[in-house]
Amino acid sequence: MNEADSFAEIFRGGLPHCLLIVFSMLLICSPVMPSEFEVISMSKYDLNGQHYGSRVSAISLEARSLYSWNTSRHCVLTRLTDLSIHDFDKLRQGAGGLILMLPSNILNLDLETKELITILEQSMLTHTAAVPIYFAPYNKDLEKIIDDITYTTTDSPGQNQTALAQLVVTVSANRYHINVGGGSIAANKNSKIPIIHGELIPNQLALKPTESIADGQKLPVILITANLKTFGIYNDYPVNADAAVLLVLMELFSKLHYTSSMAPKYRLRFLLSDAGVLLNFQGSKKWLEVDDNALQNVEFVLCLDTISESLSYTTDNALYMHVSKPPKDKTSISNFFKLLKSSAEKYSNGLAVEGVHKKINLADTKLAWEHERFSIKRYPSFTLSSVKSPRSPIRTTIFRNNESRLVEHTLNTTRIIAEALASFMYKVDSTSSIFEGQLAIKEENILPYFGVKSILHNNDVKDAFEKYLNNVKIIYDKPDVRDPEFMFYNENEVKLNVYRVKPAIFDLFLTFVIGAYLLTVFLAIQYFPRFYDEVSKLTKEDSAGQLNGHSSERLRMKSH
Repeated sequence: MNEADSFAEIFRGGLPHCLLIVFSMLLICSPVMPSEFEVISMSKYDLNGQHYGSRVSAISLEARSLYSWNTSRHCVLTRLTDLSIHDFDKLRQGAGGLILMLPSNILNLDLETKELITILEQSMLTHTAAVPIYFAPYNKDLEKIIDDITYTTTDSPGQNQTALAQLVVTVSANRYHINVGGGSIAANKNSKIPIIHGELIPNQLALKPTESIADGQKLPVILITANLKTFGIYNDYPVNADAAVLLVLMELFSKLHYTSSMAPKYRLRFLLSDAGVLLNFQGSKKWLEVDDNALQNVEFVLCLDTISESLSYTTDNALYMHVSKPPKDKTSISNFFKLLKSSAEKYSNGLAVEGVHKKINLADTKLAWEHERFSIKRYPSFTLSSVKSPRSPIRTTIFRNNESRLVEHTLNTTRIIAEALASFMYKVDSTSSIFEGQLAIKEENILPYFGVKSILHNNDVKDAFEKYLNNVKIIYDKPDVRDPEFMFYNENEVKLNVYRVKPAIFDLFLTFVIGAYLLTVFLAIQYFPRFYDEVSKLTKEDSAGQLNGHSSERLRMKSH
């Protein structure tokens, strides 16, 4: 009975201390409250049966740096500026996820880094990824986590450290767990591409007395086309300089068309859609299928594509006219090219106008330039662009330089195109200036159109078309149910949660420590009675020895 009481007494005094130690260890190994960050999913779409982007959204994996991941159980967290195309090719197939932090300010990057970013963008937009990919806006806290992950996995195992020291560093190091929620990614059944078009018809005052409105509608047609960029590597709106130039030309020539002293020799038509190079110019393809007769009496088709480089990293200052077939002398395109060169010499500061010839590759399902859509139909057409090669990554970048520089360049290019077009249409001497005074092209004309977004998401484009043009119509290109040429996917708003946790070896170490502690407690409880008996015996022997010693001492004293 005494032993049972002693056993219970041990638990009364020792159990709270045992639980306190265990709870402390559990608190140490438990994950810290998560840090939450904004993230944007990479764009997802289909084109001609090819998938682009990722079809996976959820991530719940250990965070690793770009230099330490080695399995699909790792999610790589790194900066966009640290990623190369070679790294991306390996990650999109082998990692469990990829989260890229965007630069804090693209303007502060050197020219080489800007070029690498645009090339990486192009690669990401033209490949399928088997893993979820997200982009995180720059955040100081997230940058610290990236630095911590990179330091832990590359610098901590020092070369001159002992095995024990390396073990202590490994056990005490922090790890991070990444969690990004997200439901299943489903195709958007309401996917559609809007195309808006209209034309400038001269009023009765602008015609000769013997001419009627019907005669004006028989005039040759000049079609000007452009595309709104509605997305890049993620769903955001880059600078739409091409649409801005088209809308400004529309505004300017509407004033000229209604001036009695400027009798037009041509009808102007304008076409704008939400499908550019990434969607293989589906907008112009649909429009040609629906309204093919509109170009029966066409003089030429002028396509605008990357009129201003949104993220320039070269010193090239040129405007290129891209054609599928070199124009013969004295043809409309040849005459316009000469007027364009004359206009550039007069109104630009060193801007060169050059012609570039590239045959259409009919074996390739993707077209290089929009004018090829019209050239296939044997309509005379060309593309004006600030880039020489159709493979230039500048055409698909979502990043931008200083907006004031973009506005200045766009303003200058618009003036050159407008003067050349007016000289061609109204048979005006190229040495004279038309867009001066009240018709001068200013920043106030460009800026309102610079931030134009999708035709679907606001009425700015529609209002401008209806204000300056006649016969304005909007048509939609919708994917076929059985064999869709394109398809968009629904995007879910998600958050990035980063938890700080201990590495797996810490769990093993903690298990060993707890096991050793429990074993010590068990042995102490198991052998406490024997230990108590041994201590008691030793205590009794010492007491008996001391008593015997005192008795002998008393006897000696009495004998003396």
